[in-house]
Formats: sequence, structure tokens, C-alpha cells
Amino acid sequence: MMEFVSLEVSEGVAVVRLDRPPANAIDLQMGLELQEAFREAGGRADVGAIVLTGGRKLFAAGADIKAMATFGPQEIAPVVSALGDACDLLASLPKISIAAVNGYALGGGFELALAADLRYLATDATVGQPEVNLGVIPGAGGTQRIVHLAGAGVARDLVYTGRIVAAEEAHRLRLAERVAEPDAVLETALADARRFAAGPRNALAAAKAAIDAAVVAPGSPGLAREKALFTALFGGAEQREGMAAFLEKRPPNFQA
Repeated sequence: MMEFVSLEVSEGVAVVRLDRPPANAIDLQMGLELQEAFREAGGRADVGAIVLTGGRKLFAAGADIKAMATFGPQEIAPVVSALGDACDLLASLPKISIAAVNGYALGGGFELALAADLRYLATDATVGQPEVNLGVIPGAGGTQRIVHLAGAGVARDLVYTGRIVAAEEAHRLRLAERVAEPDAVLETALADARRFAAGPRNALAAAKAAIDAAVVAPGSPGLAREKALFTALFGGAEQREGMAAFLEKRPPNFQA
């Protein structure tokens, strides 16, 4: 049984929810529970997409600073590894993931959101990497994923200053794909996740892998990876159904 993370599946969507009041502070246990939830969601045939969320008031305010204030390198290593491994696992799953963010997503909380494929922010959301103000830096992928999403300049700005940005600025900086009203952000994420779950899952997984290849191996290696993924889809049930539906002028019926 997980104490700080819950997993619920409905209509092909796994909702992974952070639930450690009052601030969803991320500690070793939560990092390990996130890994457990992502592994289960990734391994279930009835799950086609994942929505990661916190509460209506906040997503996750960051790491459990009170617990780690006196840590040394040996004590902090397993904590940051647990969260970093959870982020890497989410990013690697062949299923589309959306982080639905209300309120604060700071430090480790923002790193977790950055690991999702898409970020939907409520208009009241604020995000950032304020670790420098604590005398440290992001340690679970924040510096790397901000560079991938928004460029080194944005990463330097946010990480060097530790400043917090509101939803609209995060959207302008390319750190979020959508901004919605606070009461609508989760349902917006769920609606899109249901569409992904009902869509061509193999094609979506291939699209995710091809885009990831552009990040880690741009240029010729990424182009070769895209071509291989494209070719491998032919002859499969989704390609057959999708193209038959197009020719027959009807909506496709992709089977999970």
C-alpha cells in the first residue's frame, strides 16, 4: 500500500496523485512510491495515458527541507536518486503523460512535472527551481529538462536566480503547453489523456520515442531513429485501421 501517492484508473487513464498534506513535500518514501505508481501504470494493459496531479491548492511545494537540512552527501544521495529515478521512469514510459498543476510546483515538484510529456498549468500555478536560495541546485533533472524544453538561457535565468514564474510566463518560456482555469486544468488534462488512451497507442509511443531521439541524438541519428520507428508501424493493426478509415471516409476505431 502506498501512503503518499495514489493510483486510480478510469477510461484508459491512470491518475497518479501526490497526497502528502499540507505541501506534498517530496521525501525518500514519496520518491519510491512514485516509482511504484509509474511502474504499475506503465505495465497495465488497460492504461493508455497518465495524468500526474497533486491537489486543488498545490501540486508539490518541493523537497522536505526540514528532513534534509542537516544531511550530508551520503544521506541525501538516496533521496535525490529516488525522485530522479521516478522522473526518469515517467519520461521513459511508452505512454503519453500530462502533469496537471494547480498552485505551487517548485523544486522537486517542478522537476517531476518537467518529466511528463506535457504540462497543463492552472492560471494560479507558479513554477520554478528555487534551490539556489537554499545553497544547492536542482538534482533530479531540472537543469537538464529545462534546457531541453526552453534552452540554456532560460535554464540559467531560472536556476541562477531561483525566481518563481507564474503560469502565463511559464507558457511563454515553453515550460508549459496549456494554461487553464484552476477548476478546469485537471479535467482538461483528463480529456486529452482519454483521447490519447483511445487513440493509436503504438503510434503515439513511436512518436514519443522519435521526439526523444531528437533531444538526445539530434541530427542524423535522430532522423534515422524516426525513419525506423515510422517503418516499423506499417503492417500493424493501427496502421491498417487508420488508413482504411481514411480511405473509407470514417473515423478510425483503434483497439487498445
